[in-house]
Amino acid sequence: MADSAKTPAAPANEFIIQGITSSGRTFRPSDWAERLCGVMSCFRPEGSGGRHAHLQYSPYVRPTLLNGIKSVVVNEQLREVEPLAYHFVLNFARDNDLQIVSACLLPERDETAGKG
Repeated sequence: MADSAKTPAAPANEFIIQGITSSGRTFRPSDWAERLCGVMSCFRPEGSGGRHAHLQYSPYVRPTLLNGIKSVVVNEQLREVEPLAYHFVLNFARDNDLQIVSACLLPERDETAGKG
């Protein structure tokens, strides 16, 4: 049995664009995160997505809600897949004075794991 089966995967390197400006104002329009992620939906790992891929967000750029603030989680792998798309997302945040936080979202913990 391989040791990799026992070793958890390392967290992905990500950054989060928060829908709040450096002065604390909420960014508008209210659906900005969904719009940005919709534009980036075509950037995905090769062979993923299938027939309805155009209806799914990219795994590299996805909307989320953090502490009541609309946000976008950007995976650093986007830079390898398409550097121009990566810079587009960064420039969008900078041009709109949005806060950027280096972090990674951890998967939700399964409360039933290990019980039995």
